[in-house]
Amino acid sequence: MIDLYSWATPNGHKIHIMLEECGLPYQVHPINIGAGDQFKPEFLRISPNNKIPAIVDSDGPDGQPLSLFESGAILLYLASKTNRFLPVSVRERYDVLQWLMFQMGGLGPMLGQAHHFRIYAPEKIDYAVNRYTQEAKRLYGVLNEQVRQHRFIAAQQYTIADIAVFPWLRSWQNQGINWDDFPHLKDWFDRVAERPAVQRGVEVLASARKPLTDDRARQVLFGATSTPKR
Repeated sequence: MIDLYSWATPNGHKIHIMLEECGLPYQVHPINIGAGDQFKPEFLRISPNNKIPAIVDSDGPDGQPLSLFESGAILLYLASKTNRFLPVSVRERYDVLQWLMFQMGGLGPMLGQAHHFRIYAPEKIDYAVNRYTQEAKRLYGVLNEQVRQHRFIAAQQYTIADIAVFPWLRSWQNQGINWDDFPHLKDWFDRVAERPAVQRGVEVLASARKPLTDDRARQVLFGATSTPKR
């Protein structure tokens, strides 16, 4: 059994989808990041960076429990555990890994900044809004060109690269994106969205998440209280 500590965010959805795709049994433990659950000592023992998602696999590779944080590391672990969604051949594996790193190091952080300055920032800073909106469009363009030539993002098959990217594009409107500008990526997005496991995955904890409309939740996520006392 895998204990999943998560919330309905793009990084959380990556692991929800992967678990559903792999058919692994798991139990969800909600970590309400607007309420500050990510700073509780019991969660910090699993995820010292106070970020979701994190997992504890009671049946680790040596028969002992294994805990992991960072969504990319969790995707790689689950792919290794199940021998799914990560090719065996070295060439194809590294094709997938480079696009996973693209999502982890570029796409996620930059789209996160676009969300922040377009939606959540207490004051609209034109430079920041324009900077991150344009970067979002550039990254969408990179992906659009990739799937123009390939049915999936990497290795000519559905992999953890697709699973990592998909949830971040679900908030395309908040990122200032017009799908008409990225028709090949929109086709890919729609095909991934039709997968039953993807549909189940994005519903995990979805009903529990509420819009960030109160000052306390914003302070927890973006203010001084976003740094835990240890």
